[in-house]
Amino acid sequence: MGNTSLGEFEEVVLLTVAVLYGDAYGVTIKSDIETRLKRKVSVGAMRTALDRLEKKGFLTSEFGEATQVRGGKRKRYFMVTPLGKKTLEQVMEARKQLWDAIPSVAFDFKFI
Repeated sequence: MGNTSLGEFEEVVLLTVAVLYGDAYGVTIKSDIETRLKRKVSVGAMRTALDRLEKKGFLTSEFGEATQVRGGKRKRYFMVTPLGKKTLEQVMEARKQLWDAIPSVAFDFKFI
């Protein structure tokens, strides 16, 4: 897949940004991954993945408005780019091809 390669956690983060379309910022991304996948996510790992995905061109980000609730801090919202979508489609297709190539006997455990 060349420069469109994704690590497993990067894939999860990229998919989650798409799921949260319009509301994908640090807290919601972390919370959604933890809820859906029942796995803890460190803030550092998530920020690193978001930065990497943005550098690869799979995500873009922009800052929202400052709010009183956040003490004047602005949220950084993430969006999947066309390249990010294409990459996710390639990953999904590669996984599908692997699943389709598994012979049915491979999961026939009656002989084990």
